Amino acid sequence: MSVAEFIGDEVSAAGYRLCGVDVHIADHSNALSLIEQACESASLVLIGSNTAARLDSTELERLRKNIKPPVLIVDDMVSDMGTLPEIRRLIHKQLGMLE
Repeated sequence: MSVAEFIGDEVSAAGYRLCGVDVHIADHSNALSLIEQACESASLVLIGSNTAARLDSTELERLRKNIKPPVLIVDDMVSDMGTLPEIRRLIHKQLGMLE
């Protein structure tokens, strides 16, 4: 049994993979099956927000009501526009540095 599994986009998955999380790259056709498989084998299931947005709302609500394992929706690195955020600006903002 894995501790945590992430289902979402490739860029976000790279970060989770570096943290030791098992990752699965999802597309519209396989997202629900990947999430259901992760629920059977993981202690925590993380779903990227863009992946969650593509799921049927009743299915998503059913998954989020899980207690074992908890199913959480997390922000993706890639926005809806398909681009990475401006990392330098975000780091400066987070550190309170002037632009």
